[in-house]
Amino acid sequence: MSFDDLLRIARDTALAGGELAARRRREGVSVAASKSSPVDIVTEADRETEALIRALLADARPDDGFYGEESDASESASGLTWIVDPIDGTVNFLYGFPHYAVSIAVVEGGPDPLVWRALAACVFNPATGEVYTATEGGGAYLGDAAAVTPARLAVAPPVPIGQALVGTGFAYDSDMRGVQGALVASLLPQVRDIRRMGTASLDLCAVAAGRLNAYFERTLSPWDHAAGALIAREAGATVKGLRDAAPSRDFILAAEPELARVLEARLVELGV
Repeated sequence: MSFDDLLRIARDTALAGGELAARRRREGVSVAASKSSPVDIVTEADRETEALIRALLADARPDDGFYGEESDASESASGLTWIVDPIDGTVNFLYGFPHYAVSIAVVEGGPDPLVWRALAACVFNPATGEVYTATEGGGAYLGDAAAVTPARLAVAPPVPIGQALVGTGFAYDSDMRGVQGALVASLLPQVRDIRRMGTASLDLCAVAAGRLNAYFERTLSPWDHAAGALIAREAGATVKGLRDAAPSRDFILAAEPELARVLEARLVELGV
């Protein structure tokens, strides 16, 4: 199966999952449970949306593995695994803030971001209708559910760090939040401004679309960045972990290549 075929499955499935999530948002949402901390929440819509996505992918690709946020992982017989966040930005979703996404990527090499190879990805924001897509080597695109010819994406031109609009996010653990907040406080006077929008997949897509110059974060789970990282990379961004590492829970940075080099060095100086 070609990368384009895999992308078609990812896109169709993301749209179906997003339609369900948006419908549940209109009907009203409440917290079903908390996970790692009281602020790390899950809604019934998260669970229901993942169940739908999992069923659709199993029907289309029964031999592939599945690794999602809200259910148990399954082994792959094909060598491919679908990495799924059914509702990335659950707190935004809960509050009706129109910045959440269905994030789906298919990878080769298993569900470990340190070793996988992302092949195709889709990130869909049901609140705005924006659909971000990418295939390895095929570029990144932004359209909507009805778009016949989506627009190709490219990162913003290089800028000095002092003119960079930088996105980031914070962990659920309160101690780590304190560390991250102190880092942002030190970085803020050195850049144009900081944005914290609460949906990692869309933050990575914002780098791809030139809406952010850079994005970095610690403590992301694989499903938070699998799709967005491929989209940003295919739009021309450097997407990396610290130094020579691949993106992982430890750290992820996405930016135009020269800015990525400068910003990473600055973050290391600040103790990231």
